[in-house]
Amino acid sequence: MSDDHMKADTYKRQRVQRLGRYIALILVPGVIIWIGLGVYLAERMESLNRALADSRKQLEAMAGILAEQKLRLEELERSGGELEAEIQRLRQEQQEAAAEPEEEEKEPVEPEPEAGRKVYLTFDDGPSSNTDKILDILDQYDVKATFFVVGKEGEKAEERLKQIVERGHTLAMHSYSHKYSEIYESVDNFAEDFVKLQDYLYEITGVKCRVYRFPGGSSNSVSDLDMHDFADYLAEQKVRFFDWNVSSGDGGSQLLPVEMLTENVVDGVRSKSRAVVLMHDSANKSTTVEALPDIIEQILAMEDTVILPITGATEPVQHIH
Repeated sequence: MSDDHMKADTYKRQRVQRLGRYIALILVPGVIIWIGLGVYLAERMESLNRALADSRKQLEAMAGILAEQKLRLEELERSGGELEAEIQRLRQEQQEAAAEPEEEEKEPVEPEPEAGRKVYLTFDDGPSSNTDKILDILDQYDVKATFFVVGKEGEKAEERLKQIVERGHTLAMHSYSHKYSEIYESVDNFAEDFVKLQDYLYEITGVKCRVYRFPGGSSNSVSDLDMHDFADYLAEQKVRFFDWNVSSGDGGSQLLPVEMLTENVVDGVRSKSRAVVLMHDSANKSTTVEALPDIIEQILAMEDTVILPITGATEPVQHIH
């Protein structure tokens, strides 16, 4: 082999060797890198799997907590609904209780004695300086009457109010002020006057009055309002009003003679089976006091006749219906 061929072969071998070294230098680090990357990826995948497993456990734990909280919330909602229902029930009971009027203790009502004629002597506008005289006359004949009083104050007036009650007569109301223009101006005015008198009489005597007579009567021509409005108010207060169907005639400013007063009452009573007699307990009605004994005697002398106070058993005489 010639030197040239030998040199060429040597050169080729050297080139191959150098190429092999280059390839080795290139491939070995790459393989190492890929191996390292594979190991890293494997470790990373393992780490991720562990993280995923931990996350799954946490999610499962959270799902359990959420489920438990949901159950608790449902229980609270049910409890809240039951509580709201209970609150509504209690409110309803309170509203019903408030809507129902309180039942007042009612005194037993004794029936009136049987008689062909019943007479009720009534005295308006007291108490006055004549009250004591009227009470003494009634006691003398053992007769009970009804006093429709007004709002008079003071020691003497209070003592006379107490005497009316203590002697067994019926204490009734005739307005506090007896001022027509004020009382009948409105139902509110009427109510204010009514409550003032009822409370005053209760404070003085302990009697809760349930009987009323309108100033001027229920058929008066003074009130611009319909008297039924005032009658309805009294009914709401469980108070009955009484007018009259026999008048002595002593209501005017003129002082009538004893004989006329007696005749007016006795003649009126004779024509009625149930007579509510109107008289007045006023300081200037001296002839009424003088006529009273004769009036009582003539009424008691009538056949099958009794004189009674107005009570819960008395049928009202009313000018309006």
